[in-house]
Amino acid sequence: MTDQQRFMLAAVMGWPVMHSRSPLMHNFWFNKLGLAGAYVPLAIEPGTLEPALRALHPLGFAGCNLTIPHKQDAMAIVDEVDDTAKAIGAISCVVVRPDGSLFGTNNDWLGFINNLKQQYPDWRADAGPITVLGAGGGSRAVCYGLLREGASEIRLVNRTQQRADVLARNIGGPISVYPWSERNEVLDGSAMAVNTTSQGMIGEPPLDVMLDRLPADALVADIIYIPLETPFLEAARLRGNPTINGLGMLLHQGRPAWRMWFDIEPEVTAELTERMERSILDA
Repeated sequence: MTDQQRFMLAAVMGWPVMHSRSPLMHNFWFNKLGLAGAYVPLAIEPGTLEPALRALHPLGFAGCNLTIPHKQDAMAIVDEVDDTAKAIGAISCVVVRPDGSLFGTNNDWLGFINNLKQQYPDWRADAGPITVLGAGGGSRAVCYGLLREGASEIRLVNRTQQRADVLARNIGGPISVYPWSERNEVLDGSAMAVNTTSQGMIGEPPLDVMLDRLPADALVADIIYIPLETPFLEAARLRGNPTINGLGMLLHQGRPAWRMWFDIEPEVTAELTERMERSILDA
């Protein structure tokens, strides 16, 4: 795929999609590596994902990323889904094979875990209980990654407990579900707390969680990256907890996608991170 007789193409499909920072990241890599190629945003309306995906091969695309609302719909469209995507229940990355068939996987969990490892090299998933807030697609990827890394106890809390029950049952492992009314109490003794909901994102109300019971040394993570510091992270920082936002998760899920599309694994550098942060702050 790195043969420069061809223009290298990849994309992100979503609805809406123009807010995505993925094109900035991928095109930074094209430029830094001196490759002729481009990564483009494709606004694909719900219900039109299948023809859009099938068009990738004749148009010369190596693959694409998927974002809201297409990650689950793609499961029934692509020709092969790996065990990771099956376990998470969603596809974040599609690879176009030479024969035109489509392969689907999910790199979101790798983005989350590798971001943690880069920012906090001493982090360990088995350091103590981990509280995860939310039970959507982001939560499924986070829980899957934490279990792969050896988490011994995940405390899952969601406004709709039934959805959390389904997640725990599908993912398996040491996941205990708690009612939303106990969201503050379950932080007691946690080594880490992760927000996977949309609460705190630009245009959304802040996450309604009090951190009083969270240990002062517990790591607090948010998979949101717009804004770079959500009210949840700000509250944690002000009380002295180490924090990490979701930008690195976006950056690190891009690397395995490049490996599958182009047989290249680019680096997540300080220059790239700074450029991504600046694009968010200047928006």
